[in-house]
Amino acid sequence: MSNKILRIQEVTELTGLSRATIWRKERAGIFPIRKQLGLNSVGWLESDVQQWLTNLPNFKHHKEAL
Repeated sequence: MSNKILRIQEVTELTGLSRATIWRKERAGIFPIRKQLGLNSVGWLESDVQQWLTNLPNFKHHKEAL
């Protein structure tokens, strides 16, 4: 896995989550914690985000449930 730093736009594109949802999940301890890069910039390790995506549960929808 890569240790590239992802900025918020890349994280939202990769996960499909909004900024607010990422923030809520991060505060709840269910999303990787951002890294402080400078006074006004943060990022996430790509490997952390990819691992989070890999560990998401797979939900199967039955035709009857839709």
